[in-house]
Amino acid sequence: MLKGVANRTCRVFFHYSEGVTHSVEVTAATLYEAAALAIAEFRRCGFADSYPGLATRLTVAVKAPATTHEVSVSKLRSWLDSSAKSPRDRLLKNRSKELVG
Repeated sequence: MLKGVANRTCRVFFHYSEGVTHSVEVTAATLYEAAALAIAEFRRCGFADSYPGLATRLTVAVKAPATTHEVSVSKLRSWLDSSAKSPRDRLLKNRSKELVG
């Protein structure tokens, strides 16, 4: 985890076209890290019939303070491919890229 950045427990979910919702709980410092960790876990667990594609919208619900955010997988990919603004940002992006593949 990154020094100086608060980690939060989040529930990340997406709706599959068959009307099924998949969700996972992760601990992350940023919205994009939560999304990357969730994608890795969806792939690892094997329960999802379909993995989130680029058009998939991931909903990230932070437990405390209770907030909800939405990000598309394509936006996550764009962020991963963009240049880092700091060494901390580069570390986070490299780790997230490894998770997402």
